[in-house]
Formats: sequence, C-alpha cells, structure tokens
Amino acid sequence: MARGLQGVPHRGPNGNQRASTEKTYVKQCFAFETHDAVFVRNHSWRRHAASLFEGLLHKPMKNKHFVASPGGDMLRGVQRIAGRGVSVLAALACAACAGVGPGYYWQAMSGQIDVMWRAEDVQSIERSHATHSDLRDRLVLAEHLRAYATSELGLPDNGSYRRYADLQRPYVAWNVFATPALSMQPHEWCLPVAGCVSYLGFFSEADARAKADELRRQGMDVYVGGVPAYSTLGWFDDPLLNTFINWPEPELARLIFHELSHQLLYVKNDTEFNESFAATVEEAGVRRWLSQPGRESMLAQFEASQRRRDDFAALVLDYRKKLAALYGSAASDEDKARGKHDLIAQLGATYARIRDERWGGFAGYDRWFAQDINNATLASIGLYRGLVPGFSAVLAEEGADLGRFYARVKKIAAMPEPDRRTALVQAQHAQAARNAAQPPRAPNL
Repeated sequence: MARGLQGVPHRGPNGNQRASTEKTYVKQCFAFETHDAVFVRNHSWRRHAASLFEGLLHKPMKNKHFVASPGGDMLRGVQRIAGRGVSVLAALACAACAGVGPGYYWQAMSGQIDVMWRAEDVQSIERSHATHSDLRDRLVLAEHLRAYATSELGLPDNGSYRRYADLQRPYVAWNVFATPALSMQPHEWCLPVAGCVSYLGFFSEADARAKADELRRQGMDVYVGGVPAYSTLGWFDDPLLNTFINWPEPELARLIFHELSHQLLYVKNDTEFNESFAATVEEAGVRRWLSQPGRESMLAQFEASQRRRDDFAALVLDYRKKLAALYGSAASDEDKARGKHDLIAQLGATYARIRDERWGGFAGYDRWFAQDINNATLASIGLYRGLVPGFSAVLAEEGADLGRFYARVKKIAAMPEPDRRTALVQAQHAQAARNAAQPPRAPNL
C-alpha cells in the first residue's frame, strides 16, 4: 500500500501559523472539516440501523424510543425489544447467507440500545452542579441550534438532539469497507433486512478491526473509518454525542441541520437525492444562522471550508476515475499494481500543491492523506453532492422560502427516479440561464 503523502512533508497541527480562530480548531479539523466529505457514507449507517430495528419489530417505529431502566444490562434491553411478539431468530439465521453471523446483529442491537441508555435530558445536565462549564456552554449552543432548526428552518420538532450521551470513546461506530486489490468496486454485503450495503458497521472498534483483518487475509484492500454521528431517521430520538459536541459552531450547526433534514424527507434507495437534499438544507441553514449579528467572521470561515470540501471531493473523484480506468485496461496485474502505487503517490503530491498554493497552507486534511491509502480508503468517501446545484436552483426559484421549497421537493421526490433527476437538472439549467441573462453589476467606485 502507498501513503497519500509519500515523499511529501507531513504538517502537523502546529506546522503552520494561521489566524488564531483557525489555529484553535486545527487539531480537530480532520474530524469536522471533512464530516460530509470523508464520512458521508457513514450516513448510510442510518439506513442499516433503522431498517434493522424495523425488521426486528416487523413494523415502522416512527418517533419511538427505548428507555432502559437504570442498571439494566444490554441483554435485557435486547430481549425487551425482541419481546414484542416477533421472531428475531429468523432474521439472525438469515445473516449467515450474507457472510456475517448472528453476533453481528446482536452487536448492532445492543450498540444502539447502549447509546439510548446513556442519553440524558440536556436541561437536566445543564442544571447539574457536576457539569463542566465548557460542556454546559456547548449544550446551550446545541439547544439554540435545535430550536432554530424548527422555528426558522421548518425542520421536525421532536426529541432528537434534546438529550446528550457521553459514550467515552471518540466515535459512535466504525465502518469497514473492502474492495478487491485491483478494483474500485466496493465489496457488498446483502443483509436480510437492510438490503445490500457497501460496508459493515460496528459499535466496537475491536470488532471492526477484527473483521478488517479477516477481509485483508482474503487479499482485499480494507479501510476502517470512525463514525462521529449517524441518524435513525426519526425512528428513535437521536441524542447529541460527545463525539461531535465540541465541534466548532458552524460544524455543529451543519450536522444538526443535515440530520434533521433526513427526518423531513427520505427517498428509499436514492442516496444521492437524499444526501444532496440534506446538504442543500444544511448549507442554507448554516448560512442563515451565521448571518446573524456577531457571527460574520464564522460565516467567512464556513465559506472557506466549503471551498476546501469541494476541492477535496473533486480531487478524490478525479483519482478514483483514473484508478478505475487503469483497472479496466488490458494491462497485466503486475502493471496495474505498479500503476496503482504511482497514482496514489500522485494523489498525495497533488493534494500537497492544492494545500500550499490554493489553501494557503491549511493542513486540515493532512491526517487523511498521511494514512495508508488504497482502493477501500477512496471508496469509503461518498461524493453524493451531485444534485446540490439542482436543489439550490429549486430553492432560488421558490424565493429562498424553505416551506415552499420543501413542498416542491416532496412533489419531485414522488416522481420516478429518472424524472427526479430531470426535474433537478432542468431547474439547474434554468437558474444558469437566468444568471447569464442578468446584466453585470456596476463596479463600486
């Protein structure tokens, strides 16, 4: 395997003097700056978790949540869920045909229950004398963001993000991705409830890495990625977590607005539509939040972060296409392996130029590029923003009125998939034509 920054000096968090506001968060920027870019496929975990529980209960669980009694162990929690007159054993038995054993389902169930069991009411935590002032301040901010999401953005008013859980670990879950050594096609697991997915999610890092080792012994490229947050689409009340509560304000707002958008609208089996819709609402919401008095500097930082995300996504997509073309060529496997190594080295060098020349030395993505990069690492990065320009055009056509925007998007969502894309592309082209027809602005003298 090759390192993305092979031959390129690695810049640590203190390797470059930046403005004080950016330096404050540079140690965290890998986690928050690349939330949608690097971790976007981890959002797909929501489909797995939600589908799993719906399947186990044999009925939708809209806005239901489980409350474990203090001191109750996880086994009793699983039994309580399974005790609604359903046959869990049938679902677990089917797991064998997917290449995962019943233990995989048990860990998913007990992991979700553990998250809910740990969650406490935010206001109760704020009132507690034992709560550190820093955490209290973050929870107060999250409350304001949560209220804003409903009152100003029209997002669902429910129990999500009104409780807080300290999981005492850096991620809520870990996803395992795998590809053949000479292919960009992710390995898929077809599960009896969730359908076919290009990852396996684990609530234990040790379990995830054990699965990764098993796949690696089969000759596959493997990547294990931490998941800071996921959504159950409103089927449970998703809590705030220690894994993201300390993110900078724009990124915390981004996450809350994004995940609540999925609860408002979610089209089955159309990840790009769902993620592009949520990204559009998220970006509009964050810009509105940061346009309030006193947050102007954060808005400028947010816009710069958006540009870096776009650059990162374009770079990864470009090299994924180059690797796919190499693997599909008539070259020998030996030549393909050599070409793979060279392309990944070029990827790191290209990133270093972008970092130094376009980003002014911003080193927030160094950690990602310094790891061992392989096909699975690249395949783990979801680039599901292709329809954002179309959604943005629809929002503009509705006069930036989110209520009208949601109503129109729901009509588009009801269309067959090809028609959905056609409607969004047409809106994008119409917006481009309107922009081109506008006379140029007179320069400010």
